[in-house]
Amino acid sequence: MEQRISIVTLGVADLARARTFYERLGWRGQEIEQTVFFQAGGMAVVLWGRDKVAADAGVPDPGGDGFGGICLAQNVRSRADVDEIMAVAAGAGATVTKPAQETFYGGYAGFFADPDGHVWEIAHNPGFTLAPDGSLILPDFNQTAG
Repeated sequence: MEQRISIVTLGVADLARARTFYERLGWRGQEIEQTVFFQAGGMAVVLWGRDKVAADAGVPDPGGDGFGGICLAQNVRSRADVDEIMAVAAGAGATVTKPAQETFYGGYAGFFADPDGHVWEIAHNPGFTLAPDGSLILPDFNQTAG
């Protein structure tokens, strides 16, 4: 199996509401067959009915909006970018779950939940490199560890 992710599918309660939220963040989606696709760098984020995701995956749909154990993250180039994105998200209807602040790893990050409870981290980590296209390049942790 190749070490990569191609698509993150978010099961949503209301497709129109979810699409509107992400478009208020500045994303541009394409809808086909009650599914919204967003190009996100070298991968895609897909919005699809929560019940349809559960049925497709063969798992029960608890129907709740509780934390599902997944956090999506976007690393950005500066602390100011974190503050800007957090403000845009709040204005778009996100629930800020943790305001932007200094992190234990020497960075700066905040968290918000979209209308369906999907948690996002917006982070500036000076130890990670972002390529010009926004792709993340992890450091060689073996080289950086004492």
